Amino acid sequence: EPKSKTAFGSVGRRIPYRILHVINQDGESLGNMHRAEALKLMDQHDLKLVLLRENEEPPVYRLMTGQQIHEEQLRRAQKKKASPKPGVVQKELSFSSAIAKNDLETKTKQIAQWIEKKHHVRITIRQAK
Repeated sequence: EPKSKTAFGSVGRRIPYRILHVINQDGESLGNMHRAEALKLMDQHDLKLVLLRENEEPPVYRLMTGQQIHEEQLRRAQKKKASPKPGVVQKELSFSSAIAKNDLETKTKQIAQWIEKKHHVRITIRQAK
């Protein structure tokens, strides 16, 4: 099983930007600083610089411990798993095991149409009394 790529843009020493906005591990803003200053701060506190938002000017980096990085990756994975994928429609169909032949054929046709449309289909069959 291949390892999944980290959820962060970059972690560690390879920073392509000269000026960064740095946030410490407690979430407090340290303001804008030069890349060399941020790396020195990272080494002094034995932390890693993690890119949070690169679309801002200057890009936002956060100083994090390895444990914080791991927890954040787990949190993002849970969030991604919880939200349904865009464009995927899930259909659910439930019927009794004593269903009449005509009704079963009708529902089978409906399921085939949903599958052709690339919908996810969940079928539940209840046992008749």
